Amino acid sequence: MAVRGWALGLLAVTVAAALTGCTGDGREAACDSAGGIVECSAEQRSGAPSIAGELLAGGSYDVAGQRGQVVVVNFWGSWCAPCRAEADDLEGTYQATKESGVTFLGINVQDSRDKAIAFEEAYGVSYPSIFDPGSRLALAMDIPPNTIPATVVLDREGRIAVVIRAAVRQDGLQPIVERIAAESPATAGPR
Repeated sequence: MAVRGWALGLLAVTVAAALTGCTGDGREAACDSAGGIVECSAEQRSGAPSIAGELLAGGSYDVAGQRGQVVVVNFWGSWCAPCRAEADDLEGTYQATKESGVTFLGINVQDSRDKAIAFEEAYGVSYPSIFDPGSRLALAMDIPPNTIPATVVLDREGRIAVVIRAAVRQDGLQPIVERIAAESPATAGPR
């Protein structure tokens, strides 16, 4: 039993380090990075890993079904004060951009389902969220979010265009989302 407890503790430390540490991957080094925002030009973008799972409200979701749309993925937890601070800004950006082929997806991490559902109800979050208490989706990213909250913007080809490793505000996020949404297929890169 002591070995199992030790192994679980080591796993928890590894997950925490992965979410808060630096990435040594060359992909991020090839992109522009400033102030907690990593932005990749169309030529530098890598495909996002499979982003699929069980929704907080029930049912399942697979981001592959959103190909052709810009997808804004926000990693959050009900326990996270900056997540509470950005909730209105995310919802506002979602409402302002959804008519231009943009969809939003939350990924709830390191949380209980009841607390996550209560958070969404309290803050009026209207877009879906995947329940991912083990943070496996964040750990699978080529350019990992590394912090909570974090927001990843996928282009219409399903590639990582922008990673924001901080709480967002609508006046900062919306122009980024609109710019990625305005890319033509030729700008976005080959299929």
